[in-house]
Amino acid sequence: MKYDSVTEAIGNTPLVRIDPDVHGLRNIDLYAKLEMLNPFGSLKDRAAWNMVRDGLSGAKERGETVVELSSGNTAKALALIAGMHGLPFKSVTNRMRIPEVKDLLLLLGAEIEELPGQTECLDPTDTDDPLTLFHQELNRPGSAHLHTDQYFNALNTEAHATGTGPEIIEDLDGRAPDWFIACVGTAGSSTGVARALREHDPSVGVVGLVGQKSDFIPGIRTVDEVQEVGIFDPGTYDTLESVSADEAIEGMLTLLRRCGMLAGPTGGAAYYGAVRHLRRLDAALTERRTAVFIVCDRVESYLGYLRQRRPDLLGRPPVKNSVATLTEEEIRAAGVIDVSEARKWIATERPLVVDLRGPFAYAALHIDGSVNIVDEIFDDLLRGGLPFSRSQPVLLACPVGEKSVRYAALLTRMGHPDVRSLTGGIVAWRDAGAPLVRD
Repeated sequence: MKYDSVTEAIGNTPLVRIDPDVHGLRNIDLYAKLEMLNPFGSLKDRAAWNMVRDGLSGAKERGETVVELSSGNTAKALALIAGMHGLPFKSVTNRMRIPEVKDLLLLLGAEIEELPGQTECLDPTDTDDPLTLFHQELNRPGSAHLHTDQYFNALNTEAHATGTGPEIIEDLDGRAPDWFIACVGTAGSSTGVARALREHDPSVGVVGLVGQKSDFIPGIRTVDEVQEVGIFDPGTYDTLESVSADEAIEGMLTLLRRCGMLAGPTGGAAYYGAVRHLRRLDAALTERRTAVFIVCDRVESYLGYLRQRRPDLLGRPPVKNSVATLTEEEIRAAGVIDVSEARKWIATERPLVVDLRGPFAYAALHIDGSVNIVDEIFDDLLRGGLPFSRSQPVLLACPVGEKSVRYAALLTRMGHPDVRSLTGGIVAWRDAGAPLVRD
């Protein structure tokens, strides 16, 4: 095929049947929509182009900067498109969690601004969150930015309602699948595809997949981050089910090693969640059915993530002191303390207070006297053994108390006699009116 622009190559990605010997389903044909074969490498190519193309010429005339609250594939696609059209691009996020993506954005000439947001996904209902304030500022009249606004922009959903969904129907010989299983990020793809499929056949079942509580899977909201705001609509899904990071990696390995698909962890989560859900239904079926999931992007950008989560896959020794190895029983048994008791404990026992948030969040507001060790650095620190004296009590704090309780459990396992997690984290401390200081 011959194109005048690389953007013309966006879409029309293959729909590939997964060998039944791989997934084991007897009565369901399972298909993967290979969105990682879009020219910029991901599902987000469709939304990025659909959101930005009509505004490019005007933005160039006005000297605007394309900007998006993204630390992943949307930012990558927009940076490439902006560069093609002679425009600067700025990525705003609370933290770049995937170093390969950050390096690539810098290579593309993007500006990156990391603000102290409280979660990976924008929560516009939290008016104290710096990401929310920045989002509001971008949408004010007279802003010198072309803000694509992926969390609220209907063009995000439209890209999939008019592209991805109809392509699936066409490739299934004019039929909609019986089930569509999708990971939930901004919710643009799941909402748009579901809309197209159900307009064709209202009986299509839609399963939304989210990350387990406090578990990080790139590109997927956790169960705590799924908010009824923006283009996310809980009515889209017949059910929302959670997938752990370990399950996402196992699914990814199956796609890589058995299917020849260079899928990243998000695609792995979609495959794992699809097979798990469909197995419950498979045995009772008396006629063949079809199901589709999306392989969102490629694995190469996530080697650092895999090196941290599963070093054994890359020929490195397993990590002994890692939160990934904790059991649910250990986490439930970890020491926790609420705000009022923590204030008394700090006043009387003077524990070392460790704030696990990013440096921007810490600089904005933190507990007086606390030290800032970002959770990723803290994780590396623990691999070398206990970083604190056993005689020194330790209080761990994170945004809402979910990461800190895991590290409290790990330190307890490693032999620290008195380590506690601040219940509700810095948010609970703030909401209780306890004092916070600013650098």
